[in-house]
Amino acid sequence: MRSKLFFLFLLSVSWGVHAQVDTVKIFPRESGFQRTINKVTSSRAYQMTYIGVPLVVGGLIVKSEDDHFRQLRNAYLPAFSRRYDDYTQYLPAAVMLGMKAGGVESRSSWGRMLVSDAFSAVIMSTVVGQLKVHTNVMRPDGSNDHSFPSGHTATAFMTATMMSKEYGFKSPWYSIGAYSVATATGLTRMANNKHWLSDILAGAGFGILSTELGYFFADLIFKEKGLNRSASSETFDRFHVPSFLGLHLGLSVIPGEYRLNDHSRMSFSSGSSAGVEGAWFINPYVGFGGKFTAANMSVILNEVAEDESLDWIAGYAGAYFSYPLASRLLVGSKLLAGYGHYSACDLSTVTIGNRGGMSMETGGSMTFLAKQNLGVKFFLDYNLTPVAAPSDKKCTQILTVGSSISVTF
Repeated sequence: MRSKLFFLFLLSVSWGVHAQVDTVKIFPRESGFQRTINKVTSSRAYQMTYIGVPLVVGGLIVKSEDDHFRQLRNAYLPAFSRRYDDYTQYLPAAVMLGMKAGGVESRSSWGRMLVSDAFSAVIMSTVVGQLKVHTNVMRPDGSNDHSFPSGHTATAFMTATMMSKEYGFKSPWYSIGAYSVATATGLTRMANNKHWLSDILAGAGFGILSTELGYFFADLIFKEKGLNRSASSETFDRFHVPSFLGLHLGLSVIPGEYRLNDHSRMSFSSGSSAGVEGAWFINPYVGFGGKFTAANMSVILNEVAEDESLDWIAGYAGAYFSYPLASRLLVGSKLLAGYGHYSACDLSTVTIGNRGGMSMETGGSMTFLAKQNLGVKFFLDYNLTPVAAPSDKKCTQILTVGSSISVTF
């Protein structure tokens, strides 16, 4: 149940392009149902909530999986400690103000922009501050009980949304850059052992929603006054080339039981996985790309849960396939080959891991284009890899279900 709930809302990992849109142009091939969907997704209510609300809800749902993702952090970055997240949270706003001061035309006049941003900051600081005081969630490092939600992440996504609002109409890369910085800020908070994944997701959601509300209130006050540029329209072509680059999160399982050479019986509980994936398509149907992924799974030895977990990293390359069901809905698959490696894992009676070999991956996916340059993907991957230790089986099967957010171009 927790896996189903978790991935229902993982579309909330919304590290990508977030641009304002008022109208959507529909191609003749679209059905009446598809036109209705596009009409709904072009509404102001959808534009204000389609990322922020799922992020907040996802943060609440993913709390049951926080330990899994902390284990992933502890496995690969146990001693990480950097302070640049104290500054990157403000970087999108600094760039926005610098461009404005340099004479680069933005969406709003100085007065309208500052009022919009002031509303946003007040809303964000009030909501996040009150939640920190009243939820009493202990930080992963145990330093205090003000972990939920992440204030740094909320600030970073608030300022990134400001940047997207003011300059996203010029190029999607302004939004991509801003949200990439915000994403890096949130991931650094986790790497620094200051926040759980649920804190990061909820903080990102509150940051985006605060800016949406701030600009909404300013729009009610100013109406058309001080508005230099209205939001541009988007065109969704069913047969566009679906090249992408994105981040993915998932839950991985290794089904079955393994009998080791010392007659021990080993199995695994579900674990977390994360990584990056991208592909360049030569036409709407076929592309080439690859992925890098890291996973962490708890070990059960002789029906007793071990304190240690098995870490696995892999890199793949190969062919990607896509078929457009509609202008905003794609089904896909892939066939990849690469190398996977298990880190050494010292159990109570035996050591496993510290080995690797040739691996293969396939799977299916469904991608929804939330925006012209933002894709939300749900996937099920199947990996065939070497076993972690000599046993009665020659290979290991790994199933991963998850979601990713991708920049599409």
